[in-house]
Amino acid sequence: MRVLRYGDDALLVEVDDLDEVRRVDLALRAARSHAPHEHAPYEHGAATLAHVVDLVPAARSVLLRVDARGDLDALAREVTRLVTDSTTSSSAGASPESTAPTSTAPTSTARPDAAGVVELPVVYDGIDLREVAELTGLAVGDVVRRHTAALYTVAFGGFMPGFAYLVGLDPSLRVPRRDTPRERVPAGSVAIADTFSAVYPRATPGGWRLLGRCATTLFDVDRDPPALLTPGTAVRFVPVTP
Repeated sequence: MRVLRYGDDALLVEVDDLDEVRRVDLALRAARSHAPHEHAPYEHGAATLAHVVDLVPAARSVLLRVDARGDLDALAREVTRLVTDSTTSSSAGASPESTAPTSTAPTSTARPDAAGVVELPVVYDGIDLREVAELTGLAVGDVVRRHTAALYTVAFGGFMPGFAYLVGLDPSLRVPRRDTPRERVPAGSVAIADTFSAVYPRATPGGWRLLGRCATTLFDVDRDPPALLTPGTAVRFVPVTP
């Protein structure tokens, strides 16, 4: 791990892989939520976290933006301590899974279930569904069942506003991106590529394999926060009929 200055008001924590990103991001968010008041003396290392105004995870890094009073040197020391402690105390565990939920009626609205999981209704009629079945050696129905059986977590956002990289994809569904990206992928397209699944918030060029479509609005500037799926959010895809 490396903790680097990123301009005058940010630190960049670089790690080896996405699993490390998730662990570091969770540790920093938890510590930040319990940080002492921002006016506490800097000798209290945890107080530096009160000046962190944003945490931005990516594939192999976490960016920490601080306010005008933030002391980057003190924050770097505290981040190093926190990450080291979390490495020592963490234990390996598999991603939780669940069976595929059933839907009594089609809906275009995402809703959290009793466990706080955001459910996204999907019509599985994607243009690449049969190709994914051929690439994986599975029946089309099995592709759908395995995609809906997983419980996903938003690892990070990127590419465009509202685009969330979801981890938790069944390993049997791991397929590469298309050799030639499409010039236009429709908004709401539910897709997979490599170890990720995602939903395209709006029409755009793209090279992921399209399994279906979701009518849920993923990014709305009039909503707070604008992005429906933020880092750490749990997501489940629910199959529905057109």
